[in-house]
Amino acid sequence: MALWAHGVRAYLLIAGMWVRSTMTYRASFVLMTIGNCVAGGLDFVAILLMFSHIDALGGFTLPEVALLYGATCTSFGLADLILGNAERVGQRVRDGTFDTLLVRPVPVLAQVAADRFALRRLGRTSQGLAVLGWGVASADVAWTPLKALFLLVTVVAGAAIFCAVFLAGAAFQFWASDASEVANSFTYGGVTLLQYPPTVFARDLVRGVTFVVPLAFVNWLPVLRLLGRDDPLHLPGWVSLCGPLVAVALLALTGLVWRAGLRSYRSTGS
Repeated sequence: MALWAHGVRAYLLIAGMWVRSTMTYRASFVLMTIGNCVAGGLDFVAILLMFSHIDALGGFTLPEVALLYGATCTSFGLADLILGNAERVGQRVRDGTFDTLLVRPVPVLAQVAADRFALRRLGRTSQGLAVLGWGVASADVAWTPLKALFLLVTVVAGAAIFCAVFLAGAAFQFWASDASEVANSFTYGGVTLLQYPPTVFARDLVRGVTFVVPLAFVNWLPVLRLLGRDDPLHLPGWVSLCGPLVAVALLALTGLVWRAGLRSYRSTGS
């Protein structure tokens, strides 16, 4: 517990250092944050253009797709802000700078996660929240405090699931040092996949995203529950409530993988 608290404190100190550095050039920070928000929003613009020619996509209306999109982008934006820089592990392993992290009296994971902390990534999170808010206001859902809490928990659990995927991708690079694109296929590729209804994809793909890399718990299963729809795999209703449990299990598992990768690391000069 003490080690965990030490790691969190170290992460906050390193991230704070990068935030202070960023705020030295505030105009640049504002412009980059806005650019990040606009660039992220182009995906939703494509969806809007699509719905200018159709009334529904896979049986989902535009507000319902906005719920899927907003939940995904908000969760991913938070995970990318917190742990997105872990994807640079492979580069550090290749150029030998990973060794410098090992000699510091700070947990390596905290250093990797907070390295080059980019507050501008809040732009993507803000854009996702805006779309999610519009979807909440426009979708045909009888909102109650319990449903609102469920949506909040879903977004937080989704962020944790993406953090676990980032961590797994970072750990994999100890064995395959040039594999950042493989990890990106599950993170950035997963975001693109989850922005659209599961009904437009083949059932085998939905099974893989549910049981192999359980990204379906980020938004598909919880949002289908909010909308009162059955999932394509006809799973029991309680499965859609398991997002937090899946997130905890994935974080525990990828934490073990990270530790195994760290133990297997051999210095560039070895």
